[in-house]
Amino acid sequence: MRGLVLSLLLVWLGACAHVPPWKRETLSHRAMQASADPDGEAFSHHVHGAREAALEPGSAGGGGCGCN
Repeated sequence: MRGLVLSLLLVWLGACAHVPPWKRETLSHRAMQASADPDGEAFSHHVHGAREAALEPGSAGGGGCGCN
């Protein structure tokens, strides 16, 4: 069991990498994004939240009066 936990920890830590500032532009390119249309996805989350009366990811809860 201890070996399994250690091996999983090593795999998890191996996925971390330091990215130099001059390579961050390449990684932030539109082709590297998880969604092809991030604006459309944000709109879809907004519409879904409004229909389901649910919180959108990254938003705060509160009443409709603006008195969080």
